[in-house]
Amino acid sequence: MENEKTNSFSKAWELRMTSSNYERSGKMSPMACGIKRGLDIAGSLSGLVIASPAFLLIYCLIKHEDGGPAIFRQERIGYRGKPFMLYKFRSMTTTSEADGKPVLCQKNDKRLTKIGRFLREHHLDELPQLWNVLKGEMSFVGPRPERKFFIDKIKAINPDYELLYQLRPGLFSAATLYNGYTDTMEKMLERLRMDLKYLRERSLWLDCKIVILTVTSLLTGKKF
Repeated sequence: MENEKTNSFSKAWELRMTSSNYERSGKMSPMACGIKRGLDIAGSLSGLVIASPAFLLIYCLIKHEDGGPAIFRQERIGYRGKPFMLYKFRSMTTTSEADGKPVLCQKNDKRLTKIGRFLREHHLDELPQLWNVLKGEMSFVGPRPERKFFIDKIKAINPDYELLYQLRPGLFSAATLYNGYTDTMEKMLERLRMDLKYLRERSLWLDCKIVILTVTSLLTGKKF
């Protein structure tokens, strides 16, 4: 049943991606796309090796705090509208969505653990997504992946969200850098506007610029 829903969702996306939609978005050459993927593989492999001590430390801190699982998995919608399993270090209590209803994380969310709050403020909870990048489910730069529950709400207001399915979701994005975490529908729509702008203007140079600006912001302690 779930596979049928996934296939119908993917087919619906393909039908909506008409030539006029493609004309509204920018395109990278096959060579540029190949270079981008090569950099994703090299960067994610290097990151996993270099950050391995941090992985171990964070894992131990999370387990010590409440004994729950250190890695959090959640289904997101990615390239071509297909779902994939996104990995993060758990930053919330194990009962954060016990009723099964998706809820956006707020600025002073009481569901955040002490370690989780620090990880989230410094974006360290996203380190496991290097594995998603290595697998090809994500890229270093691209629109942040979202849950279908919230995508449906966004599409009800702006169906152009589906244009983003041309891209692999990203670990970094200009929308996250300048718009921060999305905890309201207004911020979600602003993020969509910025992601669509990236789609029209994307290039290897723009990707490098976003990575450099994001890493610089993280190293200087900027919170976004």
